[in-house]
Amino acid sequence: QVALLDIDICGPSIPKMMGLEGEQVHQSGSGWSPVYVEENLGVMSVGFLLSSPDDAVIWRGPKKNGLIKQFLRDVDWGEIDYLIVDTPPGTSDEHLSIVQYLSATHIDGAVIITTPQEVSLQDVRKEINFCHKVKLPVIGVVENMSGFICPKCKNESQIFPPTTGGAEKMCQNLNVSLLGKVPLDPQIGKSCDKGQSFLSEAPESPATLSYRNIIQRIQEYCDQRHFQEEKII
Repeated sequence: QVALLDIDICGPSIPKMMGLEGEQVHQSGSGWSPVYVEENLGVMSVGFLLSSPDDAVIWRGPKKNGLIKQFLRDVDWGEIDYLIVDTPPGTSDEHLSIVQYLSATHIDGAVIITTPQEVSLQDVRKEINFCHKVKLPVIGVVENMSGFICPKCKNESQIFPPTTGGAEKMCQNLNVSLLGKVPLDPQIGKSCDKGQSFLSEAPESPATLSYRNIIQRIQEYCDQRHFQEEKII
């Protein structure tokens, strides 16, 4: 049972990517009901509260923080195994709020996404330092857009050259885990635009294999963490 919470307040893309655009949140006696993709996958996003996907959300920090708190307090998720929180880039209000509000729950950790070029890595180093400062464990880093494998000739090209060693070198320097590298695949963009599962649409893609390996590594990390907590208790 998985809950997906989108706290990218100003740029909510999760409804589009999950094929839920146009859906609305319903309120019951137990709170807001998530919008379900499947029986075991519930989603909540500010995108469900907008009258149009093109509406701009022009909010200062306190209003953003209030909505995030409301999502955590008033949404009737039911019994869930995983709560996945999608955050915007950066280290601002949304990140501080979610870490603060969930501090008592012992968050398993953060998965940090980068691309290979140094301009992206500069920002990601700040993200990792943010996690250290707020005592949020870093599960690991994923390098996205990591090369392009031609579907015809199978040769790999570096569209975004890792001029400073990419995520692999950064992870070695900062002593964090590299969870995997996801190659560029045009089908990923198409699947997101259509709200379809890329893993179902392109089961043989090298990117699908990479995604599955990353998911397995995250799951193993969480299982190990929960096992250690049970031993301590």
